[in-house]
Amino acid sequence: MTAVVLATACALVYGTADFFGGLATRRSQVLAVVVLSQSAGLALVAALLPLLPGVPSPAAFGWGTAAGVAGTAALVLFYRALATGVMSVVAPVTAATSASLPVLYGLATGERPQPVALGGIVLALVAVVLVSRDSSPAAAGRAYGPVLAALGAGAGFGCFFVLLARSPEDGGMWPLFGARLASVALIALLAVSTRRTLRPGSGGTLRIIVAAGALDMAANVLFVLAEQRGMIALVGVLASLYPASTLVLARYVLGERLNGVQLAGIGTTLAAVALIAAG
Repeated sequence: MTAVVLATACALVYGTADFFGGLATRRSQVLAVVVLSQSAGLALVAALLPLLPGVPSPAAFGWGTAAGVAGTAALVLFYRALATGVMSVVAPVTAATSASLPVLYGLATGERPQPVALGGIVLALVAVVLVSRDSSPAAAGRAYGPVLAALGAGAGFGCFFVLLARSPEDGGMWPLFGARLASVALIALLAVSTRRTLRPGSGGTLRIIVAAGALDMAANVLFVLAEQRGMIALVGVLASLYPASTLVLARYVLGERLNGVQLAGIGTTLAAVALIAAG
């Protein structure tokens, strides 16, 4: 139950972080948003290291660095998709893809959730497909580029979850520190080599970027804590339900309309969480 609560909270925080990230990418260059948000997350996890003790080791840093590379590629693709596509479509497509890899990995490594929980996993995958259905004219007129980028981002995020799960159990937050350090270095190097500006847009954009980075790292911390207490097949799926909160924020802050299928998807999300918790 503790793992379910942590993973569900992780999804809520991830969804809020993605909403802020999507807003920021509409006002700034994608690389600027990524490097600044990741730097904010690095500062947060560094502050948490003394509070959430762990043992630093080559394995912790190694798996963390690998996760950071996968997560960085995914984040660049994801923010680019958010900047050019419809937020209420991009987020669920990414989530559906990222949810599949932890499930497959968990089952392949011997995890066997209870039948009720397995039903919740299937229902969760159905939920992210339902909330991705956008029949608005704006969505219909979009090219397939943002959807393809969202699929690539989902694969990268799924690898991020799996690689973090491979890190030592006594590593604490050190794998996350390694992941975020690698992410900041990689994106900064890319920005310098391509001569892209890292200056945020005007109108309070920097505050939005910092909020996105801090929330993203807070969600990562919740994911690590949940994964240490439960099966990756369950935790990964629950964490991937974040589009529900992104959709709600997009609806009430940006005025994006939710159709009946998407509303059904949000209800299905709640039912999936209940089944996984019962299992």
